[in-house]
Amino acid sequence: MNITVIGTGYVGLVTGACFSKMGNKVYCVDIVEEKIEGLKNNILPIFEPNLDTLVETSQERGDLIFTTDIKEALDDTNIIFIAVGTPMAEDGSANLDYIFSAASDIANNITKDSLVVIKSTVPVGTGFKVKDHINKILEENNSDVKISMASNPEFLKEGHAIEDCLHPDRVVIGAEEDEVFETLKDLYSTFVLNHDRFVLMDIKSSEMTKYVANSMLATKISFMNEIANICEVTGADVQKVRLGIGSDRRIGYDFIYAGCGYGGSCFPKDVQALINTAQTNGYEPKLLNNVELVNKEQKMVLVNKIVERFGEDLSGMTFAVWGLAFKPGTDDVREATSIVVISELAKRGAKINAYDPQATFEFMKATDDEYLKAVKFAKRRYEAIEGADALILITEWKEFRNPDYDFLYENLTQKAIFDGRNIYDKKIKNLGFELYQIGC
Repeated sequence: MNITVIGTGYVGLVTGACFSKMGNKVYCVDIVEEKIEGLKNNILPIFEPNLDTLVETSQERGDLIFTTDIKEALDDTNIIFIAVGTPMAEDGSANLDYIFSAASDIANNITKDSLVVIKSTVPVGTGFKVKDHINKILEENNSDVKISMASNPEFLKEGHAIEDCLHPDRVVIGAEEDEVFETLKDLYSTFVLNHDRFVLMDIKSSEMTKYVANSMLATKISFMNEIANICEVTGADVQKVRLGIGSDRRIGYDFIYAGCGYGGSCFPKDVQALINTAQTNGYEPKLLNNVELVNKEQKMVLVNKIVERFGEDLSGMTFAVWGLAFKPGTDDVREATSIVVISELAKRGAKINAYDPQATFEFMKATDDEYLKAVKFAKRRYEAIEGADALILITEWKEFRNPDYDFLYENLTQKAIFDGRNIYDKKIKNLGFELYQIGC
């Protein structure tokens, strides 16, 4: 099949590359010329394991084409995926400016009957609004082109996106017409050869499914973090509690790890958007409001532990920070706990030696210049330790899991480790370290 994907951000680029891997001809369209020129030369705007190789090989075969010319793309395709960003607006709602801009571009350049599929995460009812928007422009342009509409939300985990896209655990399709279901099932058939993983529904339910999925996962994280806080004040160990409840198949082990808060481009934005949707329709979502509140407070847990140990005035102290990305396997720092922790320590006069294997540049772009002055970025993990009083673990990259404890002991002047992801064994206390963890 010939496909157009509008938007070359995280979702659009991964989706386009994976469709092209399966032999489809894919046009990836973006309005940012610099980004498109970079992609033509295999310079990616994001880090995702194996994505660079996939993009390069697909371009070499001629199956993946990057362009700013949407007319060129639409002339050669009749399945159009909208995969642009829907960032959080000031009121917590999803900003749909990019969605409707893409819809306008489609309407003004389309020349044949086509299927428009919204891949972006959008509030319930957006698909019908987009369809009306496109039809209005087509009518104004005296065009007899007909469009069909579908919703096909993505469920990609950063750091595992290629695997998730090529081997999905489900493909959710929302549509109004049987032909649309069949078209998209044909397109995805190569991804699900050994098992029928299609979940078919109406468009509004499909749009809601994406928000509910992310909100459910965020709820599990916040719930476990609240349990961790209760464990701390009662003397229980959240790590043992996790094993006790995770063995129940109704609960499972996924997303019940206590830590220092979730971040990223999806959970914070989507929880807020679902809250806004509920409130707009006259319902106050008490549980979701508190999911956000718990997470916001959780990002301060490490700061509170540090202040409790060293005092409010941290002038003259230097902290090594391992991990800036919101999770391992990505360079994404959106809503990352590292931004909160580092800015709060800098406010109190501390200096920071920070290291992350992928996210340093993105962190520098996302952080207030006032706080960046307090940060020195290391090129290697042990370089960050040199001259530091204590170590703060924020992102659980694999290279941090089994450090050289002799080196840490020799170079950390206070021998203190603040483990925000509970990855270190309590036995290291026997080596002379102070170990501060979450809920245990």
